[in-house]
Formats: sequence, C-alpha cells, structure tokens
Amino acid sequence: MAERTYEAGIVRGLFKFAVARGAEPRALAAACGLDLAGLEDPDARVPFDAYVRLMRAAKAETRDPALALRYAQHVDFSEISVVGLLSNASRDMAEALAQMNRYGRIAVEVDGVDAGMDRFAMQREADGVWLIDRRQNPNLFPELTETTFGRMAWGPRQFGVTGFVQAVQVTHPDPGYAEAYQEIFAAPVTFGAPRNALRLNPAFEHHKVAALPQYVFGVLSDRAQALLKRLESADTLRGRVEALLMPVLHRGDVNMDEVAARLGVSRQTLFRKLKAEGVTFERLYDELRHKLALHYLANPKVSVNETAYLVGFSEPAAFSRAFKRWTGLSPKAYRERKPAEA
Repeated sequence: MAERTYEAGIVRGLFKFAVARGAEPRALAAACGLDLAGLEDPDARVPFDAYVRLMRAAKAETRDPALALRYAQHVDFSEISVVGLLSNASRDMAEALAQMNRYGRIAVEVDGVDAGMDRFAMQREADGVWLIDRRQNPNLFPELTETTFGRMAWGPRQFGVTGFVQAVQVTHPDPGYAEAYQEIFAAPVTFGAPRNALRLNPAFEHHKVAALPQYVFGVLSDRAQALLKRLESADTLRGRVEALLMPVLHRGDVNMDEVAARLGVSRQTLFRKLKAEGVTFERLYDELRHKLALHYLANPKVSVNETAYLVGFSEPAAFSRAFKRWTGLSPKAYRERKPAEA
C-alpha cells in the first residue's frame, strides 16, 4: 500500500501556528524531520507519520494539549488548502460537505478511504442526521479527528451558521481538556464512542455559504479571474456558456442539460446555436478545461493535483492523460519547462 500523505500547505500551516504560539522552530523541525524549504513547493506531499510527529512536538513545545483543536479554530482552512477554498465556493452547506468528500484526499490520505470511496457518510437516525467519519484506526492519531471535526464545527460560524453541530461522538478517550471541546463544539461530547460522528442541525443542508464561487478563481489565479470577467461580458453564446461553466467546473458533473436550463433554452436549442458558432458542447467543455489548466499551472501556488480537481477531473491520472493529449507534455513537465508566473 502506498504511504499516506498530507498536503504541504496544511503541514506548513501547523508549523507556523505552533511557532506563533511559542514553539521553537528548530526544535519542531528536528522532531519531525521536515525540510521546511520543501514545504513551499505546492506539489509537495508530507508523509503522514511526519505530520503526526510535528503535531505531537508542537503540542509539547507550546505546552498546549488542545493544540489540534486550536489549530482548527484559529487557522482558516481556506488559507492552507484548496479544499477549504472549494468548500467556501459551494452554494450551500450540503455542497460544501460534498466537496470535502470529493477533494478531501488532496488534503490528507487516510486509512481505509481509497479512491472512489467517500470518507464522510450522512446517515439519518432516530435522533437526527449524523455525519460519520469512516477512516480506520482513528485512535492512532485522534488529533486528526480533532482538527477535522473542529473545522466542521467552527468554520460555518464565519457564514453566520450557529448550532450547526448538535452532538459529538469520538472514539478516543477523554484527553483531559473537555473545556476546549465545549468551546469549539458548544454541544454534548461523548468520548469512547463506537464511531466518530457529528449530529448536525437538519437545516444545515440548505444554509447558503457566503463566499462566491468566483472567490476561488481570484485567489488561485488572477488571470483566470480576468478570463471569467471577459466571458461574462461576451456577446457570443460560447462565451456565455463558458462563463456559466467556469465557476462550477470543479464539480466535475456539469452537463449540457444543466447549462441549457440556466440559459433558459432547451438542450436542442443550445446544441443548434453552438453548432452555428462552429463548436459542440463537448469540445467547448474540453477546451475550457485545457485553458484553465494552463492558467492554474502558471500559478506557483497551485499544485498539479489541485489543478486536476479544479478543472473537474476526479483522479490526477485522468487529468495527466488529458493534459498530454492537449499539450504533448505531462503537467509536471509543462510546469518545469514554462517559467512560473506570480
């Protein structure tokens, strides 16, 4: 089995957070054996075990056993991971959770959750709706449960969502800082439970997320944001279709029927009008993916894997095949050959 890894941005974020809270940088680096300069590489992945060592060294250095919860509380996920950005770009909380399932492997690869399997499952039970974390062996590193659930509980508050979490179940024993759990979750917590799960307010699915989809493109690529603005003012139908596709391309499930409905025309009418402009929906979709992939890879802050998901591919390998068809090069070779643009 391939070694499990973490996204470098999350690791870098924890390192900086711990230092800001009093940890000595050299001691942290020595404890986990990390190359700090390498963490600036957007394509870098950090072995899971190295992140575990970093977390535990950070807790010792800061003398804060609840550091994992504090990290979730004080560091905006959208600042350290594209997964957070895409969650903020969702239409509502239900879609945000769906994005976490779709893109979660970018952030961290965990035991028992492989390609094609959702890490988080929604389950309706007699007492309400439960979100269940299905990773295996969670008690080997309960801090991951703390950061994951902590972000889920605390993050929605920036969008005015309170009472999002109504109850918490965790499989690990009481770590001795229940007051921190109460501050983060503001809900009853059961330690030593048979599963890791959150009971959610049934209304959460329809609560709107405040950040606009365009926010993602502005953060990741100024050139992509400029392209979106040009498309939105385009006179051609092709431009209007591309403008509709661009903010939702990352979903990977956009189809011609959905676009036609948003334009207020039938599928047949959309097909006919695009044909009159010399293009099919499939070709337009493919060319837009190509164009945006080039934009994102020109940004040194965006990794190859992130680019794959941003343009709607469910697997980096499928993106690599498409990119080679478009350019004759692998994404990595293209990036190495083309000077990075800020």
